[in-house]
Amino acid sequence: MQEGLLLDAREEQAYRLLVGLSAARSAELAEVAELTRHEADEVLQRLQAMGLVAASQSDDPVFRPLPPDVALGTTLLRRQESLETARKTVAALSEEFRASASRRDAHHLVEVIVGATALRERLRDLQESAREEILWFCRANPLAMQGADNTEEYGALTRGVRYRAIYERALLETPGELDSIAEGVSWGEEARALPTLPVRLAIVDRSTAVCPLVRDDELGIGEPTAAVISRGQLLDALLALFESHWEQATPVKLQRGDSAETEGLDDNERFLLSLLVAGVPDKSIASQLGISRRTVQRRLDRMMALAGVDTRTGLAFQAAKRGWI
Repeated sequence: MQEGLLLDAREEQAYRLLVGLSAARSAELAEVAELTRHEADEVLQRLQAMGLVAASQSDDPVFRPLPPDVALGTTLLRRQESLETARKTVAALSEEFRASASRRDAHHLVEVIVGATALRERLRDLQESAREEILWFCRANPLAMQGADNTEEYGALTRGVRYRAIYERALLETPGELDSIAEGVSWGEEARALPTLPVRLAIVDRSTAVCPLVRDDELGIGEPTAAVISRGQLLDALLALFESHWEQATPVKLQRGDSAETEGLDDNERFLLSLLVAGVPDKSIASQLGISRRTVQRRLDRMMALAGVDTRTGLAFQAAKRGWI
């Protein structure tokens, strides 16, 4: 999906056709949309996950469109709020950086690292020296270190260092990353998720931050570069940026070790619900749980009935309200 759009072109076309048809089976939609049956199934599943369509309970379900203002209104409002927050943050960062630079020698505040290898080694050194807390903004397509390669995390957590990480939704959908994140959470990492993150960021002991200097659309030009930022107003602004996103982010509870039930939900259902609220698609959820997509849907149907709602959006709201995740 193109960044900034609520629906991609295929999803929008399918929804418009479904509105015109009032209701249709997957095969019927595939015919009018000139899609394969598999493509039609995929797009209908995505629309259902967004709360834009409802499906009847049968082997060959009938899909009906739901009002888009209910499904997408909250997403659009949050996006507007996020843009305004980002604009204010950028303005504050710029002002604080200029004010600081005018009073101090920038060389003492910011060190520039060039190259993926150098960046990876610095991140390893900082984690090994951490004593209190490490904060992460983990965007998709990591620059220097994949999650599975971050072996220093276990050692830091063992020493009592607190890890708080916010993951982009796209990273949760990357093959293998969810297993890596689940392993970190099993060690004690606190994980949350957001649709998008503004920057890549690591902050160690609230005293040192590492932030890449090149935008994602320019990554193919030369070696990656990053700034190592020491104490000062710029670091304070980055800490505030992290905390504001942490408050907005959805908890990702990938552990299933707590055997206590929550209002009739078992461990696997709470695990499934956590992945759903984090935005993980049905295919990845099914793979992570080792079950079929149909079983995922059946379990979601049971939880929706328990919550007294008939949409996934309503289930997510009730899950947060009732403290199920």
